[in-house]
Amino acid sequence: MLRWAAIFFIIAIVAAIFGFGGIAEGAATIAQILFFVFIVLFVLVLAFGASIFKK
Repeated sequence: MLRWAAIFFIIAIVAAIFGFGGIAEGAATIAQILFFVFIVLFVLVLAFGASIFKK
């Protein structure tokens, strides 16, 4: 998921350089959403993993 966020971020940068504002904004929004979903899932895995495998 972090890989897809990085890909959309690169697409947004390239689109902004060439003047495609709408495409750049859309790609940046998608990248931001994917990044935050990744962070939430990462924290949940850390929390549940620590509680499940705690001995």
